[in-house]
Amino acid sequence: MRYFIKLSYKGAGFSGWQIQRGAPSIQETLERALSTLLGEEISVTGAGRTDTGVNAVGYVAHFDSESPVAVSGTDFCYKINAILPTSIKVHEIIPASPDFHARFDARSREYTYFLHREKDPFAENFSLWYGYPVLDFETMNAAAQLLLGTHDFSCFEKTGGNNKTSICTVTEARWVQYVPTHVSLLGYPSDGYWYFRIKADRFLRNMVRAVVGSLLEVGRGRHDLPWFASLIESGTRSDAGESVPGHALFLSRIDY
Repeated sequence: MRYFIKLSYKGAGFSGWQIQRGAPSIQETLERALSTLLGEEISVTGAGRTDTGVNAVGYVAHFDSESPVAVSGTDFCYKINAILPTSIKVHEIIPASPDFHARFDARSREYTYFLHREKDPFAENFSLWYGYPVLDFETMNAAAQLLLGTHDFSCFEKTGGNNKTSICTVTEARWVQYVPTHVSLLGYPSDGYWYFRIKADRFLRNMVRAVVGSLLEVGRGRHDLPWFASLIESGTRSDAGESVPGHALFLSRIDY
């Protein structure tokens, strides 16, 4: 029988979602916990890969079990969460259609990247401190609009990727200023908090981190809008900006 599982995880200390030899992964950790609880070898299929250190909220996966699993109520989630490390939380496990597929049935995915402009010890674990004196978010948003639509995004794809195609359709891409909870509740003295949100039918490996790095190049005035447009049209990975660190990136939504 097939089961739908929704979870969230902190990527620090993991090599990403996918199992990799000699390195801890979210997938392997979850499979080991489910196998221990169910008393059988469990293989988990996720909605997609996340890079080393990248976080996820509401991540979706599925697994098959040889015998029916009593997943109703909160008891099963309580038990699996007791086995898993504190960096991974299962929100729900419910029976799924036999043909449900966590990866191939997903219609869109959304990523969110957090950035703060002033040094903040309370934000550094999940946000990038980017303290350059000038950062033009209006121009960065103008560049982000160039991402919308269907394009070949190979210029933002990690070299050596094995995707059959580099074509993706982006439906949302924008920078938004926000106020973190610790700032609003404790009166922490700063207002330079932003996040970048991008939504697409699919993403290439390292794509979001490379997009953010390239947008920051525009925001700093090192490159202009025509440069960013030319990247999308005919650029290569070596033409684009450097990838930003993964700790500030969240896979924030998956739609089916």
